[in-house]
Amino acid sequence: MNAARVVHWLWGGSPAARVARLPLIPLAGAYWAVMRLRAAQGGAGAVRLPLPTIAVGNLSVGGTGKTPLAAWIAAYCAARGRTPGILLRGYGGDEPLVHRRLVPQAVVVANPDRVAGAAAARAQGARVLVLDDAYQLLDVGRDLNIAVVSAESAAASPWPLPAGPWREGWSALGRADLIVVTRKSASAEAAGAVADRLCRRGRREGPPVCTVRLALTHLEGMQSGARRELDALAGRRVVAAAGIADPESFAAQLGTAGASVQLVVYQDHHAYRPADLERLVQAAAAGDYVVVTEKDAVKLRRQWRGSAPEPLVAVLAVHLEHNGRALEQAVDGVLASPRRA
Repeated sequence: MNAARVVHWLWGGSPAARVARLPLIPLAGAYWAVMRLRAAQGGAGAVRLPLPTIAVGNLSVGGTGKTPLAAWIAAYCAARGRTPGILLRGYGGDEPLVHRRLVPQAVVVANPDRVAGAAAARAQGARVLVLDDAYQLLDVGRDLNIAVVSAESAAASPWPLPAGPWREGWSALGRADLIVVTRKSASAEAAGAVADRLCRRGRREGPPVCTVRLALTHLEGMQSGARRELDALAGRRVVAAAGIADPESFAAQLGTAGASVQLVVYQDHHAYRPADLERLVQAAAAGDYVVVTEKDAVKLRRQWRGSAPEPLVAVLAVHLEHNGRALEQAVDGVLASPRRA
């Protein structure tokens, strides 16, 4: 069992996992106290960026769909004539590549210093900023603060790091202007139940809550770009390779398409080595298909042997569901704000 699987098991709901994480609970309590203190002290002196700013982030350590949502928001801005600048914190070399493929019109800047990144994006023509993974970035101001919560995370350990996946508790949602509940393998009813819980626990005039589905729409050849419909997987043996935060949901989505899935899990932001590549090449030759996420494809394309059958890339799309118009209206409000000098 590799490290990624150990972590997912440890944060799961089995009785054995609950016992195994008991020694981590004191560390989790200390982490929680530090994050609460930081949140209480942060924000007062936040730096205002030179362009209208939309921040997207989550309360957990990944797998909520914040990157697809940030890309959707950037594309929404571009479709309305405002060149988006997508600012990343510089962690994980795959995310800038993913955003450039998903939103070719965007200016993508990876810089831990978001103020310097904003200046660089503006100099390259950006007219609105989308900050990916910025909910805990308390020293930078924003015009719209979006918190992403996944329906799948509801069953995870309730503890913060390292005993669970949470950076902050749900009380931190008080900083949000809008809460987006995402779902991948979870049902619409499960996502709706999470949204209802968030609405009930919030203030009387709390932020609006909407739900979106992150759905696989089709497949593309990793090298050729040739489109394949999802029904090509029906009844096929599929090796699903995923170096993402929630690989189980990816496998479940492929299974829904009728595939018999063997999941190969890597750490989030995994840097593929020659041995990993050889394993996937062999799988591609032995099975029907190897299917990867876009996040993995941006790293595998430049290394894949031309003689080996190409993997298929699962293309993900954002579909607005319950109260989805609230997301559009919130972004429209930012785009309508006065342009800054």
